[in-house]
Amino acid sequence: MPRSRAQLESWSNDGNMPASAKPSETGVARLGVALAAWSERWFPDPLVFAFLGIVVVFLLAVATGERPLNVAIEGGKGFWSLVPFTMQMVFIIIGGYVVASTPAIGRVIRGLARIPKTPRGALTCVALFALLTSLISWGMSLIFSGLLVRQIAQRLKGFDYRAAAAAAYLGNGAVWALGLSSSAAMLMATRSSIPPALLKAGGMIPLTQTIFLWQSMAMAAVIIVVAVSTAYLAAPPTEHVRTAESFGVTFKRPSEEQAAPTRPGEWLEYSPILTVILVVLLGSYLVNLFVTSPQGAAAALDLNTYNLIFLTAGLLLHWRPRNFVRVVAECIPATGGVLLQFPFYAVIFGMIVGTGLSEKMARFFAGVSTHTTYPLLVALYSAVLGLFIPSGGSKWIVEAPYVLQAAVVNQVHLGWVVQIYNASEALPNLVNPFWMLPLVGILKIRPRDFVGYTILYLMVLLPVVFFLCWLFAQQLPYAPPVR
Repeated sequence: MPRSRAQLESWSNDGNMPASAKPSETGVARLGVALAAWSERWFPDPLVFAFLGIVVVFLLAVATGERPLNVAIEGGKGFWSLVPFTMQMVFIIIGGYVVASTPAIGRVIRGLARIPKTPRGALTCVALFALLTSLISWGMSLIFSGLLVRQIAQRLKGFDYRAAAAAAYLGNGAVWALGLSSSAAMLMATRSSIPPALLKAGGMIPLTQTIFLWQSMAMAAVIIVVAVSTAYLAAPPTEHVRTAESFGVTFKRPSEEQAAPTRPGEWLEYSPILTVILVVLLGSYLVNLFVTSPQGAAAALDLNTYNLIFLTAGLLLHWRPRNFVRVVAECIPATGGVLLQFPFYAVIFGMIVGTGLSEKMARFFAGVSTHTTYPLLVALYSAVLGLFIPSGGSKWIVEAPYVLQAAVVNQVHLGWVVQIYNASEALPNLVNPFWMLPLVGILKIRPRDFVGYTILYLMVLLPVVFFLCWLFAQQLPYAPPVR
């Protein structure tokens, strides 16, 4: 029966109009809205996701011949193995919040937030900012993109908070490992850091053969264009928009602290003297670290250095110890998810590494591949394994000896194998909540609220990345390992 104009207007006003009848939606936008609705209903909490991962990996290990008790023991051994990494993640949140809460940086972020004039333009800007900054540092991208979303949400009506969160996360799920913070590329370029077994398998691979290959830069450029275009097309129409307020998220400016001590014991808390001394000491160390780095300044920018830079900058910009301590206390609740959940991901890591499951999987893929098909199999293997070991650097240590050895057998360019790993390893981040935790701490929403949109990006990017990995592998000549 034909629908009346009154029915159509009613559906349009209450937001229940069938997606196929709404002319303002693109096909990509309709798919994004549908996936977002599905994820809000069906996607588990990150802690449940970690528990399910443990069960899946346990069953997979047993199915491949591992003894159940041994799998359980290795998983238990791994429980605390990510404690240093967990604290690094916590300090990424703290450092980013501390710096962004200063008046100077707040003005910069607010200035960026004023550039887009429409919700669609804002989503596009967030996506582009997240992708470009991730090429410098995935940690910086994650924090500042989240803070940019917060600022835009406060000033722009009709700004979809779910799609914005996914756009802010794009750098970590697309191109971060093709940039300067690539753990695998940096490791292979540093002879002293390469484990003996890995050095024997693939030798040392300079950055000119990985992230600075023109093929690698071309792949990053294509991924950025495709991802930003998807963000533009995925912007939901007005009737489907979910703003920050609809999730119960409110924002407030940092509370103002009294400008003077009220008792003698508080004098140093309000004085900048200790801050200046500490910043000079830490600053001197950082300058020396970059100047004397044997592999260059870029190689010195690891997670510890990155966090120390942000904390030092936060100290300086807040000027008084009292202000610094106050903003740290404000952001501590945002770190709870990281502290609780990372040890359970470490159980998954322990079961894979300790039982030899990774070696069995790698040998299987290598055994059924040829020179032509090997790039695709490496991409597939790296993406699948990334669902269970979401740490790119740790996973490369597990995977690389067998992957590079098979690459030598199949005569595939070793540096490009590293980049195949980098490009494909980032993709599972779009569905694994592991790396979403710092962002959800800043935005105060749950992964299930926006993972529908990250699934959309995965559907679009996966065939693009796999095709480019295969295409450029056919053009690059093989060279023996340099040991």
